[in-house]
Amino acid sequence: MSDDLFGLHAVQAALERDPRNVAELWVDGKRHDKRMADILALAEQARVPVHHVDKSTLEKRAAQGRHQGVVARIHTPRVYTEAELGTLLDRLDDPPFLLVLDGITDPHNLGACLRSADAAGVHAVIAPKDRAATLTATAMKVASGAAQTVPFVQVTNLARCLRNLKERGIWLVGLDGYAEQTVYDTDLKGPLGIVMGAEGQGLRRLSKEHCDFLVNIPMAGTVESLNVSVATGVCLFEALRQRTR
Repeated sequence: MSDDLFGLHAVQAALERDPRNVAELWVDGKRHDKRMADILALAEQARVPVHHVDKSTLEKRAAQGRHQGVVARIHTPRVYTEAELGTLLDRLDDPPFLLVLDGITDPHNLGACLRSADAAGVHAVIAPKDRAATLTATAMKVASGAAQTVPFVQVTNLARCLRNLKERGIWLVGLDGYAEQTVYDTDLKGPLGIVMGAEGQGLRRLSKEHCDFLVNIPMAGTVESLNVSVATGVCLFEALRQRTR
């Protein structure tokens, strides 16, 4: 299967990280700046076919998205199953570091979470198969190449998956605004799964019940909560800080 990826940063990241995944490019024939030259050089190096077209053609391929003069047809990144998650975990040399997304529906948030997960060294991102965002073109654009590098696992029963992770000795830490313990006061160094709730509603009851700890992010201002992708970044990088200390 294939999908269209658009935007200068996203396409350049795809060409740099996994050029074999890029099937062909459409570029604005009138754009000749350095950023476009860099993309064309990467495409030439990877022997990716390039089509020089007008803006209307790009707009059609990008479905009116902000293409910035370049659209790539890429092979859709592999989505792993719950059964394959066990194999991924068995192959790890380090303590597992996982991100669990409990029903995030906005592809922009999913893409941003994947990007933070890649930057923080997360081994896999886990999400429900139903009523949740998946790897759409928008999610992949926001992820800026992370959709190709971080294994994305979709499960049919998230509660069962969390139960199985606990049986493997992985500690589950869920973010909850009403928790008394802060993320900064929690040990995040061992086998770990950080569990984030959906936009608006937060963690579902069953997901909370399967968490070993519930934590909050201290807020010093007047807003009551952060966007889920921002909160995810805060938690992941606190875990990274502890794990690399």
